[in-house]
Amino acid sequence: MGRAVNRLRAARPVLKWAGGKAQLVDHILPLLPREIRTYHEPFCGGGAVFFALAAQGRFKRAVLSDSNPELIDVYRAIRENVDAVIGCLRDLELHHSEQKYYAVRESNPRRLDRRAARTIYLNKTGYNGLYRVNRSGAFNVPFGRYTRPKICDEPNLRRVSEVLRSVELRVGDFEARCKSVRQGDAVYFDPPYLPLSRTASFVSYDRHPFGWPEHQRLARVFERLANREICVVLSNSDTPGARELYEQWHIAPAWVARPINSRASARGPVRELLVVGNRPAKASPRERGP
Repeated sequence: MGRAVNRLRAARPVLKWAGGKAQLVDHILPLLPREIRTYHEPFCGGGAVFFALAAQGRFKRAVLSDSNPELIDVYRAIRENVDAVIGCLRDLELHHSEQKYYAVRESNPRRLDRRAARTIYLNKTGYNGLYRVNRSGAFNVPFGRYTRPKICDEPNLRRVSEVLRSVELRVGDFEARCKSVRQGDAVYFDPPYLPLSRTASFVSYDRHPFGWPEHQRLARVFERLANREICVVLSNSDTPGARELYEQWHIAPAWVARPINSRASARGPVRELLVVGNRPAKASPRERGP
């Protein structure tokens, strides 16, 4: 993907995603190489960093993965049949109402394009842009009272489809997905964040929990990649636990606004951390709780 491909520059995330990186993109991009053989994003979410890198032609190929199959289905459908996804979204936009929202929420389409349109529709019209599922994996966000939500952004969907044509999309655990990382690649980790308090945790992106043991395992994967001199960058909340896990590496704080939260009092500027694996700082982290 060359730097001259200007028509890809306007492609932007399709989904609103809690913890999306639009505000941190300008901080993250300078930490990644100018030329990347393969870009890996094992917690791809809304893909803000990926789309920014694609616009700049920074990688030859990319691998996007996530443990949430519903999210990866959205990208697969847009890549493989964007016309069908657009058609479904136009119909949903035309008939949008609170009754329609709950009918769609309860539906379980079998066709890939309809499943993708369902996810996008619920994301654009659900309460405060949340993506949340219960223990059974069922989406359970209530109706959001938007005046005229933009449900079908056809120009952007077509640009996203073009960007995704040469991208490898995978469902799976971050550790398994990192086994294919090689010299000349770059990895960006954007996991479900460590909670700022015991009552602030939000990790319901899919039915699989992502708690302290998973963060410890991620820190070990981060260390293995960094020790192989692979460029690896990670974002997380600024907590004692996060600082302890990555105290071996260079840590840079960054302030961001977080408008997507179920509680209005929790929306606003918060401090997050960017960890850079190719700039070691000191001794290895100890494995204690946050």
